[in-house]
Amino acid sequence: MTSVQIHTNITLFEQQAQQYFIKGNYSHATSCYEQAIEAEPEVKMHYWNLGLMLLLQEQEAEAQMIWMLGIAEGEAHQVEQWTVELLQVLQTEAERRETLADYSVAWAIRQHIREINPIDVNNLLYLIELAIQLETFTGDELNSLDVIELLQSEVNVDVQLLLQVFENILNYAPLHPSILEFAKACLAHVCEPKSFINILIPATVKIAQSMWEPQIASHLIQLGLNLEPKNLEILRHLTAFYLKAGDYNQGIETAKLCYSLSTTLLDQIFATHLLQRGLMDAPGYWQEACGVLQQQEHLLKSLIAEQPTNIVATRVLRLFNANYFAPYLQDDPYKNRQIQNQVAQLCQLNVQEYASEVIQQYKQRNSQKINKPRKIGYLSHCLSRHSVGWLARWLIQHHNHEKFDVYGYFVNYKQINDPLQEWYSQQFTKAYKGGIYSEDIAEKIYQDEIDILIDLDSITLDVTCEIMALKPAPVQVTWLGWDASGIPAVDYFIADPYVLPESAQGYYTEKIWRLPQTYIAVDGFEVGVPTLRRDSLDIPNDAVVYLSAQRGFKRHPDTARSQMKIIKEVPNSYFLIKGLADSEAVQKFFMQLAEEEGVECSRLRFVPLDTSEAVHRANLTIADVVLDTFPYNGATTTLETLWMGIPLVTRVGQQFAARNSYTMMMNVGVAEGIAWTDEEYIEWGVRLGKDEALRQQVALKLKASRQTAPLWNGKQFTREMEKAYQQMWQRYIDGK
Repeated sequence: MTSVQIHTNITLFEQQAQQYFIKGNYSHATSCYEQAIEAEPEVKMHYWNLGLMLLLQEQEAEAQMIWMLGIAEGEAHQVEQWTVELLQVLQTEAERRETLADYSVAWAIRQHIREINPIDVNNLLYLIELAIQLETFTGDELNSLDVIELLQSEVNVDVQLLLQVFENILNYAPLHPSILEFAKACLAHVCEPKSFINILIPATVKIAQSMWEPQIASHLIQLGLNLEPKNLEILRHLTAFYLKAGDYNQGIETAKLCYSLSTTLLDQIFATHLLQRGLMDAPGYWQEACGVLQQQEHLLKSLIAEQPTNIVATRVLRLFNANYFAPYLQDDPYKNRQIQNQVAQLCQLNVQEYASEVIQQYKQRNSQKINKPRKIGYLSHCLSRHSVGWLARWLIQHHNHEKFDVYGYFVNYKQINDPLQEWYSQQFTKAYKGGIYSEDIAEKIYQDEIDILIDLDSITLDVTCEIMALKPAPVQVTWLGWDASGIPAVDYFIADPYVLPESAQGYYTEKIWRLPQTYIAVDGFEVGVPTLRRDSLDIPNDAVVYLSAQRGFKRHPDTARSQMKIIKEVPNSYFLIKGLADSEAVQKFFMQLAEEEGVECSRLRFVPLDTSEAVHRANLTIADVVLDTFPYNGATTTLETLWMGIPLVTRVGQQFAARNSYTMMMNVGVAEGIAWTDEEYIEWGVRLGKDEALRQQVALKLKASRQTAPLWNGKQFTREMEKAYQQMWQRYIDGK
């Protein structure tokens, strides 16, 4: 046979092998390559391809033997060249498999690439990417593959691939202990800081909010400051993470740094809001918090005067709740509502500017009227173990599903074990487990053709605000979560005869819809086994125990001082204080007040947060009297107190937040403890402390109220809400 005939036969073998390979007939391709090697053993490419065919038939040992045979007896420079050729063959096939989404085969091929060249960091990154696609990634691969160590050395890295893997790891296994070290190792290879930061910010927000790991989020996002130390976006999120993790001092300092670097009016407003949030959870800073409130009001009025309509969406989101803390500091509803309404209106104008097409689309559909409302949607980030979650469940449970289809729209659905969240998801006709993107959730509401949309968050969440501003439903209502938002796209705010004074409509943009008795009702609460005992707290059995269980936001010094005056006037009394806040600052705050009012600090007890809501309710029974806060009352805590049959002292004001406890007490038929002035607050506190018979009388009233009071009749309340929905819809049909 001539050399020309041999070459022709080799070419024919290769062509046939390639055709079989494309068809997936690897055994026939194997035969062709074996014949090619027999005819032309010096052509190494036949060995590489034959080994690949064997590998694709899961004959890994045989494949390795063929490759070793091809490389055997070569000089060093030849072996190096042949190895490069082999790797190129494997790399090409791995990439083809990845394109075809044949991840398991690609993973097997890349494992062999790793055996041949274990320090090819890009191949290792591909292996991690494939493990994520195959859902086998655990995070341990970062160490077992030596990826972090290689990245720390001077290696040639495909930066785009590195960032892609980094983003996917953060989405897939963000809490693995090695993630932080991997992120640090990535920094040295980042050419454009923006690309790294754009991955870092949404991932850390998810870690902090959906997974409740703000400390991990803070460590990760700080890496962005290595690239851009003055990046305001990073500093804002870092501040929020610190505060969520309870690191108030760091949060306050970072907020101040954020403000010092802010040069625009909007950035100053955002930084001031964060600073105020930090100061409010540390009562010792209350005086400073009041000053910051005045500063924020000035900044907001300046922005309102400018009326900008070119604010981008991400910044509008932050603006919605910029005036959030005003009701905690002052009971001035006319002033507070005026600023809030104007800020909300400005936000609405900007939403209409950047989302005009979407809003017009929703408006066209919403103009198509039907006779009766059928689909009711509930929108919230609190349909879980949250105060709103505990209170709203009775309405959802008692809905008449023969008349209404009830939809639930979860904002930032939590990726943690939360039985109450799971309960909610099973109660709705349909449940949408959304993320943090308002346009996605609004579009879902629109596609579901919701007739009446109920917002449970108000300005406690910016995403909810933007959804309501887009107006995906024809009738929109705010209920329960806070005061009204002031967003023009919201039609109604649910209230009752007591929680807002008769004059309130004058400073609300929403129509106040007053239910006949109460704006909230529950059928009761789960109660656990108490863990607080008087003897363990070194409190005598015959002592009078007062309790205040509220977060730091509500610890107004004027009310706290009134509480000290009560303790001083009641012999053998003790004051228990608990709630989410800077615990060290809370202790210092109350001890200083006690000394100023002549109360022995030994009569104060600072108790930790309870392990569960049920245990918290059980532990309320250690108290003889609960002292409410002002100008921001308790809501869930008030309901729990009344349910447990404990007398409550509350100070009534003018704003919604200052009348929560008032309406609840009126709806259980108990007037004892309702004060209209600071002096009456002290008088009721002292009287209930000294008069054991009065306390027993109130306790009996509260226990009897469980059978008859509107506050404890969730089913009746639900019928009243449904009636309100039907009447709201009729007004909509009538064009009113």
